[in-house]
Amino acid sequence: MNDGLTVGLSAQLALEKRLTTIASNIANTRTVGFRAAEVKFEDLIARQRVIEGVNTVAYASDGAEFANTESGALENTGSPLDFAINGEAWFALETPAGIAVTRDGRFTVRGDGAVVSLAGHPVLDPGGAPLEVNPAGGRLDVGADGFIRQDGNQIGALGVFAYQPGADFVRHGDSGILVDGEPQPIVDAPDVTVVQGYVEQSNVDPVEELTQLIMVQRSFENTNAMIRDTEDSMTKLINAFHR
Repeated sequence: MNDGLTVGLSAQLALEKRLTTIASNIANTRTVGFRAAEVKFEDLIARQRVIEGVNTVAYASDGAEFANTESGALENTGSPLDFAINGEAWFALETPAGIAVTRDGRFTVRGDGAVVSLAGHPVLDPGGAPLEVNPAGGRLDVGADGFIRQDGNQIGALGVFAYQPGADFVRHGDSGILVDGEPQPIVDAPDVTVVQGYVEQSNVDPVEELTQLIMVQRSFENTNAMIRDTEDSMTKLINAFHR
């Protein structure tokens, strides 16, 4: 196949993935705890031809998706069951698909005392066990260290975990990310604190995403033009040989 066509098609596939990622980011601008995704590309050296030297043909990779680790803005809700994290850490949930980490700290307490997410998934304590409180014990007071007190007594702790999502991470629900391996509990880390009565907003920058959307669309159009020009050149060459 003509190298120009192959390079153009690989570029279009890469741009399509970036376009899908941007669309997802924009759609979740107002999703609590959402971490935007970024796509990073590398050139793939597909093959080498020796014609009076070395002629290297480089293709764009499909791209690997990574989570943007910047924190979103904190919003005061006043609810004692809303929590946010200052610093790079996550809450952890037990889900049917496995452990998921999330920055969405909107929790509730079931009648049996289990602390769960809005989707009903158990919230984990620092030891990785489902967190339970006394449903009749009154207001929960959670300190910056995550320790929970009811009626002045310490009854447990809200788990805060270190985890770095890898390439092409898998989302769970609106703002969760399935864990590959085991998240590590964070204890006595001054740069990571829990804030009660707040939630973290999405870290998507809509202006930046719209700018990227325009750039991707222009790149797609330029690639289409390049492919059309290459096809026209091939057609002219074929016609010339058949004359």
